[in-house]
Amino acid sequence: MSTHAGGHEPQRPVAVVAMGGHAFVMPGQRGTHDQAAANTEAMCAEIIKLVERGYDLVLTHGNGPQVGDLLERVELTRDQVPAQPLDVLVAQTEGSLGYLLQRALLNELRRRSIRRYVVTVVTQVLVDRDDPAFADPQKPVGPVMAKAQAEQRAREFGWQVADDGRGWRRVVPSPRPTKVIQRHMIRDAVEAGHLVIAAGGGGVPMAKDASGDYVGVEAVIDKDLTSSVLATDVGADLLIILTATDGAYLDWGQPTQRRLGAVTMAECRRYIDAGHFPPGSMGPKVEAIYGFLQRGGRRGLITDATSLLDALDGQAGTHFVGRI
Repeated sequence: MSTHAGGHEPQRPVAVVAMGGHAFVMPGQRGTHDQAAANTEAMCAEIIKLVERGYDLVLTHGNGPQVGDLLERVELTRDQVPAQPLDVLVAQTEGSLGYLLQRALLNELRRRSIRRYVVTVVTQVLVDRDDPAFADPQKPVGPVMAKAQAEQRAREFGWQVADDGRGWRRVVPSPRPTKVIQRHMIRDAVEAGHLVIAAGGGGVPMAKDASGDYVGVEAVIDKDLTSSVLATDVGADLLIILTATDGAYLDWGQPTQRRLGAVTMAECRRYIDAGHFPPGSMGPKVEAIYGFLQRGGRRGLITDATSLLDALDGQAGTHFVGRI
């Protein structure tokens, strides 16, 4: 038995839902506050259906466009305002986007007369100092610059820079998450019946110094991989990754493309090894679910927000099952 808001009830199944940072900004939008708020409300109107279906909920989210905006502001105001490091900017987006989600979810709960509470956790995630990503930074962040400007920034601030195809940008390490530091607190909040928003942007990347103290590091953690680790930590029954497409596809972008329906772990491994899921798009999502299942998770789902209810009923999305 778990204590829930409103009394003692049997423990409900737990779903971890990972949504991308682009869910706050639709194609063609500038990313204004009003646009982000409206998009958040539309997303939460779909996600709340999980609560109506009887799930406890952990909601994670990306922050790519938003932390990119903050990095650009740092560049534009560097001579007037002290610059903030990347780990602090990730924490800021956890707070600002968490606020939008928390507000929208509370309003959806009120409209449905559901007595639950929502909490946002600024989540720190431990990474390994020896992760190979630190020796080979590849994750582009911040604004696109001319080559000369990027090289000047590299000299002034010790950045790594590279041409990402659109122009020159700063590149940072993207190490794998090893532990969600607030995992016990998040699990306790879920077991108490609260809706928890956590691990925004993959969480604030942390490492330990020689004395054993936690320190922030200049890196970006993949939010799907962090969501996978967190789903294991909270004992989730279901890991859902919401994308812009209605599922995972084989031969994406080719005339032979087809959406996968139900996939076993063995089939999933075979598709990964065959290179069907590119590392810059669907790859981390499928890997995240595969890792969750490997660690004992029972079910994973990739779909889009508007197909969520149909996907829960097995009529849409791509389903990954652990023990068949």
